[in-house]
This record gives sequence, C-alpha cells and structure tokens, in this order.
Amino acid sequence: MSVHFEELDFRPTPMGVLSLRRRRQLSSGLDVYEIKLGDEFLMSSLFTVAEIALARLGLAELARTDPRRTELDVVVGGLGLGYTAQAVLENPRVRSLVVVDALPEIIEWHEQGLLPLGQQLSGDPRCRFVHGDFFAMSAQADGFDPTAPGRRFDAVLVDIDHSPRKLLHPRHAVLYEPAGLARLAKHLHPGGVFALWSNDPPDEAFNSVLSGVFATSAAHEVTFNDAQGDPGASNTVYVATNAA
Repeated sequence: MSVHFEELDFRPTPMGVLSLRRRRQLSSGLDVYEIKLGDEFLMSSLFTVAEIALARLGLAELARTDPRRTELDVVVGGLGLGYTAQAVLENPRVRSLVVVDALPEIIEWHEQGLLPLGQQLSGDPRCRFVHGDFFAMSAQADGFDPTAPGRRFDAVLVDIDHSPRKLLHPRHAVLYEPAGLARLAKHLHPGGVFALWSNDPPDEAFNSVLSGVFATSAAHEVTFNDAQGDPGASNTVYVATNAA
C-alpha cells in the first residue's frame, strides 16, 4: 500500500459500508483523514472551519444572552472527526459534554486513537461518548443522557445530516419540522441554545420554522477555502435560543 494512502478501517454497518482512510496531501505534506459511507464522503479533516464554528457560535450566543451562565452542560449530536467536540471543550465554561453518535465504529476509532483528536477527547473527564440515535433520543422524554433520564442542557449542537433538506436517512426529517424542534427544545434549559450545521446556503424557510419554535433564530454563513485552496466555499450554522 502506498505511504501516501492508507485505509485504517473498513466496517459493514446497517447504513452501508463505513471506511476510515488517511492520505497524504502532497501540496501541503499534511495527513488528511476521511470517513466515507459507501461512496459518499461524510467528513474530511480538510474542512473543519464550520464544524468548529458550530460550537463557537452556539456557545457565544449563550455568553451574549446570559454572561453569568457558567458550568455549561452541552450535547453534540454527531461525533465525526471530533472537531466540534474539541471546540466545545476549549471553552472554559463547559462543565460536561455528551457526544451522541449512531455509529459505534466512529466512537471506537476515537477511543482506539485512530483519529487525531481521539486521545484528547477520550482523555478529557468532561467528555463522554454515547452510542445512540440522536433523532430518536431527541423525540423521547428521557433525552440524551442514558445515566440521567430527563436531564436538560445549556446547548445542543448538531452536525449529522448534510442539511435540513438533504438527509442521511428519511426518518431524520421530523427533527426539522415544528413538532420535532419543539420536542428538542424541551431538552434545553430556559435560555438554552440549539445550533445546527448545514452544508447548504442559508434557508429562509427553515429559519422561519426555527423562529416559530424558539425565541430567537439566525443563520450564520461560515466561509473557508475549498479543496484547491481558493476562498469562497461556505457552510451555514443556524443558532436558535430557547425562551428564557
């Protein structure tokens, strides 16, 4: 196998074949980690700006609306390569982080140190990985922490589907409807924040749905360089605040 490309793991899952690979980017000399589901790229360490912004924008909204709020309890839906979780833990006000992922293989890759942030996340006592269906947990009263049913959080940050309209599975659609968002909001403390990553440009129709459920909502366009290093690529981070 070429030193410039290595498949680190390959697993069949109910959603399709999941693979983790590392390749050397010749232009920069950096190792790039990629996770694929079948032929579809789920995530790449080349593009992490918006994933990091998801955490920073969500937690910044908490600081803006209630600067006295400390000892934050946070949920991240979708572990991926771990950049959103890492950005959460960089915030000194964060007391605990629950990261929910439906694919146990991705959790194992972090725990085994196959991914660059794995040891850092696994070794932080504030951080706990939970294998579960984020969408089903969002719809249930028990919520996101199996050790504390009904526990509420200061922020729920989600990076799973490509966008509210481009889903990894059709059953995810209910979360992005008023009833689904209202059920998610019940897992937040008053004044808590829901933030969502999207690969698509800002969607005014979805932002309108958010504003109908939450006290405030906004769509933030996050720009970064594309695969060729040229500026102009963008993702969207939606940030909505629960009624105080």
